[in-house]
Amino acid sequence: MSVTDICNLPEETRTRGSLCIEDILSEAVDRDASDILISAGSPVMFHIHGRLEDYSNPTVLMPNESKGLAYGLLDENQQNRFELERDGDLSFELFDECRFRVNIFQQRGSVACVLRLIPITVPTFEKIGIPEALIMKLVNISNGMLLVTGPTGSGKSTTVASFLEFLNTKHDHPQHIVTIEDPIEFRMRSKRCMINQREVGLDTQTFATGLRAALRQMANIIFVGEMRDRETIEIALTAAETGNLVISTLHTQSASKTINRIIDVFPVQDQDDIRTRLSLTLKGVISQLLLPLKQGGGRVAAREVLFINHAVANMIRDSKIHQINNAITGGQADGMVLMDDALLDLHRRGLVTAADVLPRLAEPEKARQLALR
Repeated sequence: MSVTDICNLPEETRTRGSLCIEDILSEAVDRDASDILISAGSPVMFHIHGRLEDYSNPTVLMPNESKGLAYGLLDENQQNRFELERDGDLSFELFDECRFRVNIFQQRGSVACVLRLIPITVPTFEKIGIPEALIMKLVNISNGMLLVTGPTGSGKSTTVASFLEFLNTKHDHPQHIVTIEDPIEFRMRSKRCMINQREVGLDTQTFATGLRAALRQMANIIFVGEMRDRETIEIALTAAETGNLVISTLHTQSASKTINRIIDVFPVQDQDDIRTRLSLTLKGVISQLLLPLKQGGGRVAAREVLFINHAVANMIRDSKIHQINNAITGGQADGMVLMDDALLDLHRRGLVTAADVLPRLAEPEKARQLALR
């Protein structure tokens, strides 16, 4: 969808004077919002630097108004599909400076939607705070599985896109990158690498079917937008075992929880085999959280980093996942970082407040020491 399409939306999207989708999108971009929330019974809300704020027109939406605004983003086929399934995903571009990822859904019989703002330009790893040393270690991973995890809205897709764009612009060895996304977020243009992006529902039926097809597409790197189910995880493991680098995301909040999450997806009788396969294919886990900056607005990422060495692989295979945090603490010389230490480092550097760090610390003693300062 283009700016012309938005300006020509049906009259039903322009309710109560200035309440129209074009104005909402434009203001969200101007205010550097990360998300727009549209729902009956509430005014339009923006998610800005981790906090909800009102749109400048605080009119409480009626059901017909939330439906009109949401339907203004859908074509006829998308509307028909939504009315059958009551959920839908899409993306579009606006103002030549921002893309929007949209989830439309039904709640209490009315239509609502959440729009995620995605910059047109993929941010560099420097801009999003990834150390160059970490990027260099990631570049040296040529096969296996690399996972980026964290809660919704923690910047997982941005981190992956930044890494892929680094390969696309600066890496010495051109590669074929295939992405399977729902929907496509950052649109990437082939430069040093060849990049093919496939959207679930448009270019392929499911993550699993797209991933299975990627095994026949001579891909060096396969990015799976999310490993949502057992079938996708199993195919991803197979792809990693056959020499591809598979990158994916999960909604887990630490490296150890990520590994347990993958294992627990499978029946008990299969878990020993999955532990062995995972110990051989998993190369690294980056878990991240976003915290509001202490000054100036915006947010900063705290990242836990685990690389799979011989000791960690043995822990995974022998079902000693609870020891992984100790391995991360002892692996600092290899670039590993525990989430608690990443959070405390941001606080020591004056970037975030103690109040924002304390609830996120996993180790009680570290929380107690920070509270006493």
